[in-house]
Amino acid sequence: MTASPTYGELTNQGASTNIAWHQASVDRAARAEQRGHRSAILWFTGLSGSGKSTLANAVNAALFQRGLATYVLDGDNVRHGLCKDLGFSDADREENIRRIGEVAKLFLDSGVIVLTAFVSPFRADRDKARALVADGDFIEIHCAADLSVCESRDPKGLYAKARSGAIKDFTGISSPYEEPEHPELKVNTGDQDLDASVNTVITALEERGVIPAR
Repeated sequence: MTASPTYGELTNQGASTNIAWHQASVDRAARAEQRGHRSAILWFTGLSGSGKSTLANAVNAALFQRGLATYVLDGDNVRHGLCKDLGFSDADREENIRRIGEVAKLFLDSGVIVLTAFVSPFRADRDKARALVADGDFIEIHCAADLSVCESRDPKGLYAKARSGAIKDFTGISSPYEEPEHPELKVNTGDQDLDASVNTVITALEERGVIPAR
């Protein structure tokens, strides 16, 4: 059998030269038709302790129960492998989010609803991730919880370490968090219980036509 891939023009991308985009034999639209739902990037952002990972995983479970194709990219998990060479300086945070944006874009193209749970403290970095995909594909979800609430939860003991000086460049204490100005969805994870927060996200996905309404 003779392979006949479809390539675009040769280009240079950063340090990579003479590369061409390979058009896949099964595209995103075909996957959406087969699976019965659109793919999307659900970008959960908020302070440590705001409930990003908890909410993302609960939404993931709810979507999985419906038989939908999903995957969670969690901040800590990604730093065990893909981004283990990065620290928490501003430059490293920027590179961390750049990589996640590119990975999320690949999941989007594969027809998966990808849920990313990262502090992603800087608007410019989140905007760069948004700019990688078409309008409507990037759904920014602000997990809104006051610093006092997040610090009282302190699930990993990180705030206590940051207050003692044991952790440098900690978001909310010694490094800033820039709240989304116009997120697609704001969930009050500081006061609202988990079930209500999950329903808020699921309803938004139904209204946007990402998943079929029940």
